[in-house]
Amino acid sequence: MAGSAQRQYRTITTRVPARLDRLPWSRWHWMIVIGLGTVWILDGLEVTVVGAIAGRLSEEGSGLPVTDAQVTGLAAALYVAGACAGALFFGRLTDLFGRKKLFLITLAVYLGATAMTALSFSSWWFFLFRFLTGFGIGGEYAAINSAVDELIPSKYRGRVDLVINGSFWLGAVAGSLLSVVVLDTSLFALDVGWRLAFALGVVLGFAVLLVRRHVPESPRWMLIHGRAEEAERLVDDVEEQVAAEHGGRPLPEPGRAMTVRQRRSTGFGEIAGTLVRTYPKRAVLGFSLFVGQAFLYNAITFGFGTILVRFFDVPSGSTGYYFAVIALGNFLGPLLLARSFDTVGRRPMIAGTYVISGLLLFATAWLFGTGRLSAVTLTACWCVVLFFASAGASSAYLTVSEIFPMETRAMAIAFFYAVGTAAGGIAGPLVFADLTSSGVPGETALAFCVGAALMTAAGLVAAFFAVPAEGRSLEDIATPLSVTAPSPADAPTPAAPASRER
Repeated sequence: MAGSAQRQYRTITTRVPARLDRLPWSRWHWMIVIGLGTVWILDGLEVTVVGAIAGRLSEEGSGLPVTDAQVTGLAAALYVAGACAGALFFGRLTDLFGRKKLFLITLAVYLGATAMTALSFSSWWFFLFRFLTGFGIGGEYAAINSAVDELIPSKYRGRVDLVINGSFWLGAVAGSLLSVVVLDTSLFALDVGWRLAFALGVVLGFAVLLVRRHVPESPRWMLIHGRAEEAERLVDDVEEQVAAEHGGRPLPEPGRAMTVRQRRSTGFGEIAGTLVRTYPKRAVLGFSLFVGQAFLYNAITFGFGTILVRFFDVPSGSTGYYFAVIALGNFLGPLLLARSFDTVGRRPMIAGTYVISGLLLFATAWLFGTGRLSAVTLTACWCVVLFFASAGASSAYLTVSEIFPMETRAMAIAFFYAVGTAAGGIAGPLVFADLTSSGVPGETALAFCVGAALMTAAGLVAAFFAVPAEGRSLEDIATPLSVTAPSPADAPTPAAPASRER
């Protein structure tokens, strides 16, 4: 393969995006989902294990001189800070060097940092590698979401993206149940069990890496970066596989062609101008959705184990059961509601899930603050709130990965993830840790109310600014910068003009 310096950048006309979008569902698409989507399971495992073992790490004899507030506050904030930094760093590289290279590198970073976390011997070591684990996971968000959206047909893109992002909670279920086992001191020593939980993440990560090696580069990215012939050959091969799987029946005719002026890279200035000047309403939408969901999840679920122990006297070794229940509710939300994002539509579903979860969270805060909840009923309330919130949060990633041009996609995901998560996910856990450690129900309820207010506000923004992207090609939603006839800002983007077929 020729290096980028030796490639010839020219103007081409192609139907590759239209050919990908018209494909029926196949085993090839399942390979994409399994190879790329399973990383969210690892992220869910990571976050939940730390939340579940917070009480154990602060106990005498755990091997680490930390408090539960440091684990749910400082360590959580460092993990999120690492994720924000990793998203921005790897997001830029993903747009420059391709999706495939980066989703292999980011997974390797995650694996190494998680292994080092399991070997922690001091608090500074633990905090350092929590940051680096987040650094790898943040890069995954940018590389994976951009690749998934560019490889999955437009008819299925919404539901697939939501279920993939919602699979975070399958990892949370696994992490919760795993914590019950590894925290059982009749099975593992006090300073051994929590290390095994992180070690399992490494084992699962290697399994994902084996599958991911077979996931191809995005043909859409190759088209723009001087590799049109490779993109055409890849899509030819995929079409042959899919046609054979469907009994050799002819595939539907692809849509219109587009003409692309190839380029080596897109500068920061052009990216920033596209996000802020060309699509200002979409930028406000992306920021609002990420702030709302990030504060709710990073500020509240990181401290759920501490709430159970401090307010309801649940043993630290049993909090995993409660985590498993709310995690299952979280996964059922995207699983059961995902299809509606492609049929009912993006705008009503995004706005509805955000507003409903926000209002339900206000109700939960009131019940908790007035002492009307037990550990069981609080968990039940969370299941209902997070059923809707999880679908909404997953739709935030879907939204920012499909409403901006191809050349800015990974960086847009990284930017909104980093800015929104930093606002809610770094400040949130630090504030929330102080509120829960006070032992005053009213102060903890206040944190719930802040999260509820931000979720509700984000839903109202979506009601006005969400883009009706259901069933539309990525190029129709936002014309690539390399296409010769871009569309007006924040207006429905027409398909590229028809031209000769290559």
